[in-house]
Amino acid sequence: MPEPTTSQPLYLRVAAELRQRVLAGLVKAGGPLPSETELMNEFNVSRTTARNAYNVLRAEGLIDSQPGRGVFVREHPPARRLSSERYRREIEQIRRHGTSSTRIPETSFTHDHGIAWEEYHLAKTFEVVTPPDHIAEALKLPSHSMVLARHFVFHARSRPQQISTSYLPLDLVQNTPIANPDNEPWPGGNIAQLATLGITVTRVDESVSSRMPTPGESRTLRIPSGVPVLTISRRMLAGDQPFEAAEIVIPSDRVILDYTIALD
Repeated sequence: MPEPTTSQPLYLRVAAELRQRVLAGLVKAGGPLPSETELMNEFNVSRTTARNAYNVLRAEGLIDSQPGRGVFVREHPPARRLSSERYRREIEQIRRHGTSSTRIPETSFTHDHGIAWEEYHLAKTFEVVTPPDHIAEALKLPSHSMVLARHFVFHARSRPQQISTSYLPLDLVQNTPIANPDNEPWPGGNIAQLATLGITVTRVDESVSSRMPTPGESRTLRIPSGVPVLTISRRMLAGDQPFEAAEIVIPSDRVILDYTIALD
């Protein structure tokens, strides 16, 4: 254990030693950590101190506790999100193959995660609602307009990875295949869906921020305490006219946001 300091509680000193082991790679991702009893013996501390040390690391998102098995270094392989490149790929697919269902099915999500279509699952709920003010403004909707709100939970290899609520003007999609949840997941995603309506997406705006997850988000995405989420507000436009707006939630330790900014 590092040299103790009189101002630091004992459980924080134990947590610091365990954190150092994890960050130095002495215990690999998925590897086991000592039990509470083993911590008590190694550091000559009480069970309460050992438990509080693990509570600190759990709140930092470094460890997972598995009932009946023990405590393990948390695994969180990130997915890679390529911003404009990921949407450009979808547009190129439409240019090459149109909206035909004969092409190999994929979306930007399956490509990001490197998974086959069979490893992709989309839980979904559709409803017709009055849009929140910020969504109505984002879609440039006149007052009293209605939207189709599509609530999605994206799964890769049976693990929930992101939550998304996508809003489409009801007048645009009512009585079309897009409004039928049985057609989800849709190869090509939103860009391919809009293409079936004769709309060619020419621009995607995204705004990224971070916050702590709500209790519901933590349960749905299986986020341990201490891990924030990235929230992405997105609009898909054809020219200056927006046709889709979405709010996306992704655990911050599962994603890398890559951006290329051309200056010439």
